[in-house]
Amino acid sequence: MSDDNPHSSRGSASRSWLERIASIFTAEPQDISDLEDIISEASMRQLIDSDTKDMLQGVLDVSKVRARDIMVPRSQMATIDIEQPLAEILPILLENNHSRYPVVNEDKDHIEGILIVKDLLQYALDPNNNDWQWLDLVRPAVIIPESKRVDALLREFRQKRYHMAIVVDEYGGVSGLVTIEDILEQIVGEIEDEHDDAEEHDIKKMASRVFQVSALTPLDEFNETFGTQFDEEDADTIGGIVLHAFGHMPARGESIALGDLTFKVSKANSRRLMQLQVIRAREAEPEGS
Repeated sequence: MSDDNPHSSRGSASRSWLERIASIFTAEPQDISDLEDIISEASMRQLIDSDTKDMLQGVLDVSKVRARDIMVPRSQMATIDIEQPLAEILPILLENNHSRYPVVNEDKDHIEGILIVKDLLQYALDPNNNDWQWLDLVRPAVIIPESKRVDALLREFRQKRYHMAIVVDEYGGVSGLVTIEDILEQIVGEIEDEHDDAEEHDIKKMASRVFQVSALTPLDEFNETFGTQFDEEDADTIGGIVLHAFGHMPARGESIALGDLTFKVSKANSRRLMQLQVIRAREAEPEGS
């Protein structure tokens, strides 16, 4: 009968597909693998494209992720000191191009609040506003533990309409920060803005022995900067070298030592490395640095 009516087999397959979806949502799934199987089959049948599959998988993965897994590490936080005059703050804003900055008192363990650039510009560009101090614009900071689930944090971001949270460890010390963009990138992949291309291959010195390095930095540029001799036949970028050394796609926070350098993943998604923190061993530090 199916030979005489080719639509019959397709109709049967469609009913089977719909029945499987229905069974997932009407029954109580034992684990998330049931949903993952449905998503994989939908992609194989070309009912959804690969980008949609990755996004759906990202939604499922968010429930497994904690704030410590996606936070911007403390060493990479761009902050403003409460004692800085406005003239010193503006270059920081221009260099980093963020929309929000933690305001600290002496060090990063003492967060006084959050400065939103939009608030600052509103006052700075209004010629009628002469009697104001930038400290008056600082908003309270949201503090969360490292163990905070990211799906719960996203819900709070939406409900309470804030976009940044300061992450603290079990002793109350600041570990880093999380923004709503960090969470969305776990779902949809990297969100690039107009500044990303300009910064893509940067090697930025954060401290005497600590550097922020794009994973896409060409290997010859990295070797020249750090005096290393990674083989350019093994990879085109430093990210390729690090990925090969790990032997798997590392998550944020994972680290590995290669020679005198320690590489810590500071930004990554399920598909690629984006940013690395590179730390020189003390004995490898050049004289005078």
